[in-house]
Amino acid sequence: MRISLKWLRELVEVKLASEELAETLTMAGFEVEDIEDRRTWADGVVIGRVLERQPHPNADKLSVCQVDIGTGETLNIVCGAPNVRADIYVPVATVGTYLPNIDLKIKPAKLRGVPSNGMICSLKELGLPSDVDGIHVFTQENLQLGSDVRPLLGLDDVILDVTATANRADALSMVGIAREVAALTGAKLTIPEPDEVSVPQGAGNLAIKVADTQACPTYIGTVIEQVKIAPSPDWLQQRLRAAGVRPINNVVDITNYVLLEWGQPLHAFDRDRLVSIAGSEKLAIGVRFANSGETLKTLDGQTRTLSTQNLLITANDQPVALAGVMGGEESEVHEGTQNLLLEAALFDSVVIRRSSRSVGLRSESSSRYERGINSAGLEIATRRALTLITELAQGSLVTQEISDSRPDPSTWTRSIELRLDRVNQVLGPVDLGEQPGELQAEDVERTLTALGCQLKSIGDRKWTVTVPPYRYRDLEREIDLIEEIARLYGYNRFCDTLPEKSGAGYLPFDVDMLRQLRACFRAEGLTELMHYSLVKPGENRQILLANPLFVEYSALRTDLLSGLIDAFVYNLEQGNGALNGFEIGRIFWQEENGLQEADAIAGILGGDRRSNKWTSSGREQPMTWYEAKGTLDSVFQRLSLEVEYQPDCHDERLHPGRTASLWIRGNRLGIFGQLHPQLRHERSLPEAVYVFQLDLDVLLDALDQDEIIVPTFKPYSTYPATDRDIAFFAPIKVTVAEIEKAITKAGKDLLESVELFDEYRGEHVPQGQRSLAFRLIYRASDRTLTDAEVEPVHQKVRDTLVEKFGVALRS
Repeated sequence: MRISLKWLRELVEVKLASEELAETLTMAGFEVEDIEDRRTWADGVVIGRVLERQPHPNADKLSVCQVDIGTGETLNIVCGAPNVRADIYVPVATVGTYLPNIDLKIKPAKLRGVPSNGMICSLKELGLPSDVDGIHVFTQENLQLGSDVRPLLGLDDVILDVTATANRADALSMVGIAREVAALTGAKLTIPEPDEVSVPQGAGNLAIKVADTQACPTYIGTVIEQVKIAPSPDWLQQRLRAAGVRPINNVVDITNYVLLEWGQPLHAFDRDRLVSIAGSEKLAIGVRFANSGETLKTLDGQTRTLSTQNLLITANDQPVALAGVMGGEESEVHEGTQNLLLEAALFDSVVIRRSSRSVGLRSESSSRYERGINSAGLEIATRRALTLITELAQGSLVTQEISDSRPDPSTWTRSIELRLDRVNQVLGPVDLGEQPGELQAEDVERTLTALGCQLKSIGDRKWTVTVPPYRYRDLEREIDLIEEIARLYGYNRFCDTLPEKSGAGYLPFDVDMLRQLRACFRAEGLTELMHYSLVKPGENRQILLANPLFVEYSALRTDLLSGLIDAFVYNLEQGNGALNGFEIGRIFWQEENGLQEADAIAGILGGDRRSNKWTSSGREQPMTWYEAKGTLDSVFQRLSLEVEYQPDCHDERLHPGRTASLWIRGNRLGIFGQLHPQLRHERSLPEAVYVFQLDLDVLLDALDQDEIIVPTFKPYSTYPATDRDIAFFAPIKVTVAEIEKAITKAGKDLLESVELFDEYRGEHVPQGQRSLAFRLIYRASDRTLTDAEVEPVHQKVRDTLVEKFGVALRS
């Protein structure tokens, strides 16, 4: 919010310079982002009177003026403005003046052969907005020639651009900032108390109908007749411009002025236009939520399609304003307005936030309603606005209707117990000079009293603190009061302390394992990906959001594979080739017993892993199922995990004959397989694309073993190994994993490794079977094995295969 220092000094006796005040506010939590010193914009510009104006002898659009600035010497000034004439008072920049807004220093010059000693200025050249095409002409009377123009133009001011925190809605007003400055500096506070106004109740054709009293607790509608629309007085326009608000007319300017002064949004309707929209002299102003598809043309000229999240102001059920956000164009105050309906209302902060966001429109009003308007200031702001309208627009107050569902005013404040011991425990010691000390009771009482709180002692070092109504929304607990004490006492006055000794840090098991997992997958050439947890709706068991930002992000993902497939397709479409990537993230789903969530790790493979392709003439070679499986096996081997693969066909996105479920110690770890041909066709994917998804909790449980966390070194055997091959016909339904497991169990301690090196199906192989050949490596750690030791073990392996699987041995 832009704070006029000149206006602020009328509310509180500020004796600090602008830089010192900015520092004080910033240290108290109100960051001052900019200091705009307007006094430099017209330093050296004085009031002058044009005595004579003559056409320039050498230029049609220039004038030669004789200007008196009260020094006894008439200045010859060449001026190009079309509105310059004799006997007007104008701002004159004398020789030597620097105008920072146009980066110009005034020097004696000759324009088309005629000397010019100064410049007659427009408002734009002095940094002020203006609709006038030409120089500024003063309309005030009894102006003193040669006097400074800055007081007349509101340029004897400094503007502070102050940012208030989200919990301090009261600070988005001049009165709120004045209270804050008074509490920080101890200065005297002088807040204008609006005059009491007398408005007849129920004396006209006006009714208020609020459909949802939670969304709109209070609505005050006041009918004002015989107003005279005109430009606002200079003092009002200057204050609005200083705050960054464009003056429009006296009525609209008054509502904006009260908004800036008290932080209470108001809106003025043209009552005659409301009657025309309503179609009846009997006017019923309503507050309701919009029907889906309703439209409203707002003051910015845009026609907005509304949803059920938008709160509306209606006239006989016809939309006339977007409540708390912006008024409608059809009912706006204009030059011919004679009768008004002034709206003063309280709206629920959540309702206005949703309404504003749904139409993509934020205004000065909505930004205040979103933070929460205090109930206590509504009547004060209403009286202030009505007083100014009767004074500046000569309006006559006809009738007023009120719909008020607020609780009793006695509940607009609260009492909080505050303990001095707790204050010192939270804030720590304060710097008292020679040695640190504690906050004393008088420090607490002085600080909170300055904020407008009332303290009542209830025992040793305890108080009951009564919060003022204008701080009711943000001072709710003891810790809030402690924060206020620290803020006003000064954060810089507390001692800085560090821990005496820092302990050795370590990573939790889960974090350490996740780092190792990421390193393993990156070592296999996979790129780590990251996607939003929010996805499009439409899948089974999805969890839908109650208040999504967009329809495309209105549900939580149930797996990671969909995002990886989308990323694969996107990279292909962008010409980046096939993607090998993995992602670690959280998935969510619904079950009968409630909502569930878990962490998962998933990946997608399909790109050629070779760094160069000269052996294939630059052509890509599709990844085989075994190469993709080998990538996973390499990761498991690095982590010392033994994972079993079992055929699986439950996931419709995967090829039913090329999909396996992964198991570890009897627990299902996840799934691995090739994408289904139909899915590949629909998404225009290459044939060789493989995916996997693992349950991260199961994986971490398997890794939580002492022999994995702290591996033990096993010495290598220095004795040679002996190998044996074994070949046989085995039923196709028997998996290689089952056979390897049986061979390993039968070979016991002498068997070092088992490797499948051949598979054949076709001619000379019985129907329903396949030919498999394994190489078995036998080794002992303390001797060289003899045939007499190896043969009995190898024969046991052969017998086990025949007995368990019914294989037909070929060797």
